[in-house]
Amino acid sequence: MAAEAQIFHHVLDAVVVVGRAVHMPMMVGTFAVGATMRMLVYHTVKRHEWFSREFEDRVTEFMHDEMDHKRESTSFFVVSKKLLERTYYEIFEAREQKRKEKPGRLMLLSDRLFLIKMGCAWLVHDILKQIRYLKYGSQPPKLINITKASLAKNPAFNRVFGIIPAVSTNDLLNILPGLFVIGGIFGTFLGVMGGLPELGGMDMNDPEKTKMIMDKFLIDVAASMGASVTGIILSVMMTVINTIFSPERLFGDIVDHFENSLDLLWNYAHSNEVPSGLKPFNDNEDPTEALAAASLAQELEKTQGKDDRRKSA
Repeated sequence: MAAEAQIFHHVLDAVVVVGRAVHMPMMVGTFAVGATMRMLVYHTVKRHEWFSREFEDRVTEFMHDEMDHKRESTSFFVVSKKLLERTYYEIFEAREQKRKEKPGRLMLLSDRLFLIKMGCAWLVHDILKQIRYLKYGSQPPKLINITKASLAKNPAFNRVFGIIPAVSTNDLLNILPGLFVIGGIFGTFLGVMGGLPELGGMDMNDPEKTKMIMDKFLIDVAASMGASVTGIILSVMMTVINTIFSPERLFGDIVDHFENSLDLLWNYAHSNEVPSGLKPFNDNEDPTEALAAASLAQELEKTQGKDDRRKSA
């Protein structure tokens, strides 16, 4: 038993020594990594928000233009497809121009790291796939569920750099402030444990030696209390960062923007028919060429609409 107790004390002493040496750098390093990952997760989710706002702006513009001359027969799928494609091609047309200004780059750095173009294309494809088979009737479909499902399944926007799961990382970052407090308390205990064995060397017959041992013990305890203070400070800072860069709040805004835009288009439309021969969405098409073709088709559609109104009059 004595040998086992001795081994235990040696192991405990080694843990205390190593723990006191690496505890503070580990806490500071963990904070730096946590804050960086919070920014990356937030930026990854914000790609959803960027696209949803752009889509909402174009839907609002479309509804404003259509107020005075609403068409008699409009398909929800067709108008949604046109606006989603227009949003995709227009926002990447400017990015394409930036890329062409620097011929050596195949794509922008942010596109490469965060798979922005791939994520937006996947989102357009998935939403069109889900709304294609909606049955038009008196009761509107649950567009919010379609929006949430499309956003949640997007592999480019739900993984940081396309590798690190954003949801799991976000859950871990949410509990990091509490772990800093626990880590600070743990550091304080390590300091106290490291100083307690020295108290065994006190000799009541030697007041000066006893005072030196007590003074050193109090200095060690005071220094170890700094671990708790550091843990509390890091916890507060991480809580503030988590609150300011909250992907949960951002995700709620994204769902609201998309669901509101699709709901406006659903109320505007008269059916959900999918015309035969409708050109599928091609995310590899050059944005400039796609927008030019869309503008030409829109002008032809307006001209045909005017002719139809003249004939009916």
